[in-house]
Amino acid sequence: MPDRPANPIRGEASLTLASGTYVLRPSFEALVAAEEELGSLFALVERAAHGKLLLSEIVTLFWHCVGSKPEELDRDQYGSELVSLGLAQLTPPLKMLLKQILAGSAPDDQAV
Repeated sequence: MPDRPANPIRGEASLTLASGTYVLRPSFEALVAAEEELGSLFALVERAAHGKLLLSEIVTLFWHCVGSKPEELDRDQYGSELVSLGLAQLTPPLKMLLKQILAGSAPDDQAV
């Protein structure tokens, strides 16, 4: 169960897997951690726009953006659950994160 619902205005997305429902939050800390592992986020967005984003990159981005995850959930299990969900189901939350990477934060009066 997520600690609070996803706020699309802030670029957050919900993701329901076998182990639970997670909120993907593209916080500064999460994006920096993802960038340290994946390289430039701008290049990541470019690869996504050209259909060249790797599944491992999606797993990495989602892993770093998960707001709260149970201690027993490890990255391999998380990745397996993402794969079992399928790319069609991963596309909407991925688009939300990529849009937030490009657009930045919403003004405080819109960030409910």
